[in-house]
Formats: sequence, structure tokens, C-alpha cells
Amino acid sequence: MKRLFLLISLLVLSKFSAQTWATEDQYIQKFAQYAVEEMEKYKIPASITLAQGLLETGGGQSRLAQEGKNHFGIKCKEDWTGKTMKHTDDAPNECFRVYDDPKQSYEDHSIFLATRKYYTKLFDLDMKDYRAWAHGLKKAGYATNPRYASILIGKIEKYKLYEFDEVNSKEVLYAVLKKYPDLKDDRAFMARMEPAKATKKTTTPVTVKVPYKATSYAQQQQRVERIKTKAEILNSILIKSHPNGGLKYIVIPEDTDVQYIAKKFKISESKLMKWNELEGMVLAKNEVVFLESKNSDGNTATYKAEYGEDMYDIAQKFGIKLNKLYSKNRMDEGQKPSAGQLIYLIDKKPRN
Repeated sequence: MKRLFLLISLLVLSKFSAQTWATEDQYIQKFAQYAVEEMEKYKIPASITLAQGLLETGGGQSRLAQEGKNHFGIKCKEDWTGKTMKHTDDAPNECFRVYDDPKQSYEDHSIFLATRKYYTKLFDLDMKDYRAWAHGLKKAGYATNPRYASILIGKIEKYKLYEFDEVNSKEVLYAVLKKYPDLKDDRAFMARMEPAKATKKTTTPVTVKVPYKATSYAQQQQRVERIKTKAEILNSILIKSHPNGGLKYIVIPEDTDVQYIAKKFKISESKLMKWNELEGMVLAKNEVVFLESKNSDGNTATYKAEYGEDMYDIAQKFGIKLNKLYSKNRMDEGQKPSAGQLIYLIDKKPRN
């Protein structure tokens, strides 16, 4: 009898509780609206934008998406004046844009495609031809993954995202509901489909009395966040795995010297100096230091130098031996790249 009662209870609860969706389904439900709105403004297929968002964020689970509201992995570049965050992508500690709202990220992605000369040919394509757009993005160099176009197309066809290319911004929520009919029982989603109720303003001032409570100095001190000492910060350095072949490296959290790092990681000072092409013993905060010999090639074909970067910065960013980097780019030792200059990280293929 108890078993029967339990079964009936579970059935009743399942009928009235909200559906638990997979992360990618949740992402589509939440951000399809933004993708269609951007399609209307910039003529970029909503299916493409949504598929890119799904891929870049891992269904909204990536650190960039959750902490920086950055859904398309857009880096700072020289023209960005907003908030930023450091994140390891092609190289350690790269600078990425931070937004106050994901909607800003979606619009910035549209502006990025619409204003960069590399993507101008995309806008000659049929807006409903998601396959052509996917291959066009790969051809224009949007991503280094050789399978990028097929991955996007796979996402679009798996979730039938092309259906959003056929609707306008006023029809999106109903299109989502058609795709996920069980959402009719999801109060949080349905609330978005109902017009907001007007709230009555009051001019009557409200006074809140807060009783005074004496607090000792010791209690106040407990509330103050404890500041770590320099020694504690340096002692907490973690070894990381570089995208270029998994090379072991660290990022210096506070100014220190080669002797300290050599002792901490049980590596000779001479090897650290050689592997990192160091000329002095001082290591500055945020400096990248490799704990093994760097590679002769990068993990991506090319890179555009940013303002103020020199070849050593690029070599450390991508885990490449400095002399190899100069050689690949036919530059003399000490020669600096100009902002925006294309730097080869892998040897150029000889012409036939």
C-alpha cells in the first residue's frame, strides 16, 4: 500500500514540477530571442549565432560566459575600453571582454562580424543558407579548428536551429514553446511571455528603524577579509597546462626572482633561464614562465600582434622558442612587430 501511495505521489509531482532540461536546450530557450533580434538588425542568421553561442560556451557553462557574460570569446583588441578578464584560450592569460549582460555580448558579436573586413563576403550570402555561412566563417578565419563549419552545421541540424531563421523577434517565444511544448508548465519561462504588470508608485516615505548593536573590535576584525601575504601568494602558484602541446607553465602572481621559482619547483636556475630566454633574474607579476623547453611551432597558424607587444611577449604567450619565432617571420633579433602585424607561428608552406 505504501509503495502504491509513493508511486502516485511521484506521478503527481512530475506533472506539476518544471521540466529538467539539458544545458544546450536551456541555452536555446534562454538566448534564441537575442539571436533573432540580432538577425533583424545585422542580417546574420539566428541559427548561426545560436550555434556559435552553444559551441563557444559549452551550453552556457564556460567560465567566460558565466563570469564575463562573454558568449563568443571576443578578445579585448585595441579598441575595447570596457571591463576585461584574463582567460587561457590559444595562450595563457589572454585578455577577454567582459559585459554587464549577455545581450551586450550578442550585439558585440554582430558588430564584430559586420565591421571586420574579413567577413564582408558573408553578407553577400543568402541569410537563410546556414551551411554557406558556416563554411564562410571558417574560410574567413573565424576559427582555427578545421572542422569548425561541420560542427556548427551539426549543432544547427541537431536542434533544428534553422527554424529561428524563419521567425521575427515577436514570434520567438512561441517558436521556442513549439519546439519545447512541456515549457507550458514552466512558470519561469511563461512569465517572459506575459506583459509586465504595472506597479503602483507610492510617495509615502518609509522609515526603517535599525536597532544599534555594540560590536567589539575583535568582532569587526573577523569581518574584514584576510589579506594574504606575498609569501603566501607565491607559495600557492599552480602548474598549468599550456594549449600548445600541454607544456607546463606558471603565471607569476607577485614580483619575485628566478632563484625562488627554481627552488620551489626543483629546477635549476640555468634551465629556467634557457627555456624562457631570460636575460635577468627578476620576474614580474603576470609574467609567463615555462617549466620545460618550449616548442618550435605554435598551436595555431598565425597571430595578429597587439599594440605594445614584442616578439618575446608573443613567444611566451604561445609557447614558442624565441629564435624560431624570429626565423619564421624573417625578422632580426630585437626587431619589434607593429600593431596588427600578422605573425606566423607555424612555418609557411612553400609555394609549388
